[in-house]
Amino acid sequence: MITRKNIAVLLSAAVMTAGLAMTGGASATAAAAAPAKEKVRPAAECGVRSDGRLYCGNKVGARGFADRSYRSATRGTLTTGFNWFVCWGHGDPHAGQNDIWYWTQLDNGAWGNVPAVDLYTGQDLAPGLREC
Repeated sequence: MITRKNIAVLLSAAVMTAGLAMTGGASATAAAAAPAKEKVRPAAECGVRSDGRLYCGNKVGARGFADRSYRSATRGTLTTGFNWFVCWGHGDPHAGQNDIWYWTQLDNGAWGNVPAVDLYTGQDLAPGLREC
């Protein structure tokens, strides 16, 4: 027997199912298994301070290289999402559509060049930072 209560329950279930399908909720398990894409996010701060260093957000796990090239040795990584950089220089082009690399002390204490694509600058060159 069809009652108002049955219709309301069926209608509510249909709306929830449609909402899940539209938001991808029905495939949440499949989405959780797929690797997440890196999102480019602006840093809370990204600018040169009075000490002349650029303080900026960066990709966690960004690698620092001996030279301004992916072909050079990796010296270490940046394990936090906010670091300082002392200068910039031209090097090999990278995925950031430019050839700008930033020089910094990596989290293991070594110094290295980090490609600009791994920093969350608003623009490259970062305004006010000196060239290496």
